[in-house]
Amino acid sequence: MKNKPTKTTVKQPMKKGKTSILKRILIGLVLIILLAITGFVIWGSTPARPDAKALQALESDESVTISEGKYWLEFTPTNRSPNTGLIFYPGGRVDYRAYSPLLREIARGGYSVFLVKMPLNLAVFGADRANALIAAYPDISFWYIGGHSLGGAMAASYVYNNPVGMQGLILWAAYPAESNDLSGSGFPVLSIIANRDGLATLDKIKESAPYLPANTEWVEIDGGNHAQFGSYGPQNGDLEATISAAEQQRQIVLATLMFMSGIR
Repeated sequence: MKNKPTKTTVKQPMKKGKTSILKRILIGLVLIILLAITGFVIWGSTPARPDAKALQALESDESVTISEGKYWLEFTPTNRSPNTGLIFYPGGRVDYRAYSPLLREIARGGYSVFLVKMPLNLAVFGADRANALIAAYPDISFWYIGGHSLGGAMAASYVYNNPVGMQGLILWAAYPAESNDLSGSGFPVLSIIANRDGLATLDKIKESAPYLPANTEWVEIDGGNHAQFGSYGPQNGDLEATISAAEQQRQIVLATLMFMSGIR
C-alpha cells in the first residue's frame, strides 16, 4: 500500500515593512525609558543646596568634632564619647549638609549625631542605612532616629520595620505613611511641626496623627515654615515664615534635646 503524500505548511516570512515598524517601536520605547531614567537621575542629583551658614557649620571646633564617612557625617562632642546617638535622614532633594547647623547644636548638647547621605538625595532609596551605621558604632548603647519631611517618613518606616533597639522617633515636619502605622506601638515619638508649613501642612499632619502613638509629644512652632527646618533657602510650595530661621531652629534644637534627655 502506497503511503499518502503529506502536506507541509510553509510559514510565510513576516513582511519586511512590519518587521521594520516593530523594531522602530521597540527602539522608541527603550529610548523613552532611558530618557525617563536619565531625567529622574538628573532631578534627584540637583538638590536644594546648603547655604553659607550650613557650610560654615561643617568646620570642627573646640566643642564639636565633625568627620565624614562614605555614607554619613558624624558630629560628636569634642573629647567625649557619648553612649547615645541620633541618626538623621535628610529631606527629599535637599543636600544633606543643609542640616548641619541644627545637628551641630544637638551634638553640642552631648550626643553623637549622624547625618546620613542618601542615594539621589531621596531617603526612600536608603531607609535601611541606619543598620550599617548602628553596626559601625557598637559603643553607642542608645539610639534615636529622625528626619525632616521625606527623611522623617523614612525614619518612621525604619522604626516600623525595626521596632527593637530604638529609644525614640523624631519627626521634623514629617509624618508616617498609613502602611507604617505606629499607633499601637506605644513607641516614644516627638513630632515638631510649624504652622506656616506649606508642604507638611497642619491638615496633612492632622490626617496622619492616627498613625502615631497616643503618647506622641507634639511641638508646634508658631510662624515657622518647612524650609527653615534646614538651611537651604526658600522652597517651592512653602509659605513665608514670620519668624527668623535662627529662632525656628533654636526651638527645633531645644525640643529635640529635651526629648532625647527624657524631659517631657
